[in-house]
Amino acid sequence: MTDVLQDLAGTSVFICAPDGAPLLDERDATDLIGNASYAGAAWTVIPAERFTDDFFRLRTRLAGDIVQKFVTYRMGLAIIGDISRHTDGGTALRDFVRESNRGTQLWFLPDIDALRVRLERVRLEQGAQGPR
Repeated sequence: MTDVLQDLAGTSVFICAPDGAPLLDERDATDLIGNASYAGAAWTVIPAERFTDDFFRLRTRLAGDIVQKFVTYRMGLAIIGDISRHTDGGTALRDFVRESNRGTQLWFLPDIDALRVRLERVRLEQGAQGPR
């Protein structure tokens, strides 16, 4: 499978293939952001299986470093898939996921359909607020 650009709820989303190379560091994240930006995406979807266990161990700072790259380049990031084996092990990651999901930059979601619903909700909320 290859990476694809899709429109989800009026948002251009770069969806990474689950069988691609793992994201090991900031350089991998920057390369991915470049590919997604070149394709015209506002969001990038990365399947959870593309991350090593170190990403989910917050003390390694890998998650923070990768997420910071997406924030710096103003690219939304959705991590899709079951991460329960990581969140069941401690409260720090569980809290990080909960707080991330409250925001507008990083979401941990079970699947693409959940992302579509979130993006639609954001689009409707922005439309209700009118132009700024």
